Amino acid sequence: MTVDTLAAEAPSTDADTPDALVPSVDSATPESTPAPDAPVEDKPKKAPAKKAAAKKTKTLELTLTVTGTADGEWHAELKQGSTYLARGLAVAAAAVSRAAKELHEDLSTPIDEVIEAAREQQAAKVAALEAELEAARKALADLED
Repeated sequence: MTVDTLAAEAPSTDADTPDALVPSVDSATPESTPAPDAPVEDKPKKAPAKKAAAKKTKTLELTLTVTGTADGEWHAELKQGSTYLARGLAVAAAAVSRAAKELHEDLSTPIDEVIEAAREQQAAKVAALEAELEAARKALADLED
């Protein structure tokens, strides 16, 4: 198989088109337009910049469970995954309140409400026991006469 190739001819300077619309061969810069007879050079393509590997933060998951009773007794347990690190620790209500305040206001408000309700219940229990104790002392005093 044979292929006939024609040599590229230089553009003629005799043109009907004004120079403003068609740039002349002389005004073209060698960097921007290759000469018609010059071989076309393949510019090496730049490899896309590799993104730095995202640094994965290792997550440590601990579960702290704090349980309180109406009597004001609080207990805590700490768990990592399915393993208990601490279990059944007695914790003071004041310590629970302080810890919640340190963590976040949205945690401390409901916890403080629960602690306050337990405090009121205990105060009522103390008042009832004091009244019962006073009645028992009076009954004892009546028996001694």
